[in-house]
Amino acid sequence: MIFLCMGYYNPEKMDARPKVEIEAIMSECQPHIENFYNSGEVLLDAGLETESKSLHRADGRVMVTDGPFTETKELIGSIFMFEAENMDEAIKLASLHPTTQVNRGEEFGWRIEVRPVHYLKNEFK
Repeated sequence: MIFLCMGYYNPEKMDARPKVEIEAIMSECQPHIENFYNSGEVLLDAGLETESKSLHRADGRVMVTDGPFTETKELIGSIFMFEAENMDEAIKLASLHPTTQVNRGEEFGWRIEVRPVHYLKNEFK
């Protein structure tokens, strides 16, 4: 089964810290990301920029507005996909990601949402 994970963070809290401090925290992620990749099940891992657009249909036309599309203090900072047998295994694998391994991430609201993907044709392997 394929799982999609979204890593969230609070940009206000991260933006309030000096850039050098954030860079130091992000450097703590590298050994964890290597461990995560070494699982052999990661299909995709991508960081996302803060800019986003929301598309929706209104009055018969596609409308484009600035995102994020929901009212929230959190943003999705990364997405990743992997294969796992079930949700329990997916949770174990997702817990290897730096989002849950780097202690300082707690200060910035780092968290992961794990969702099974039902309609994706598996062309990754």
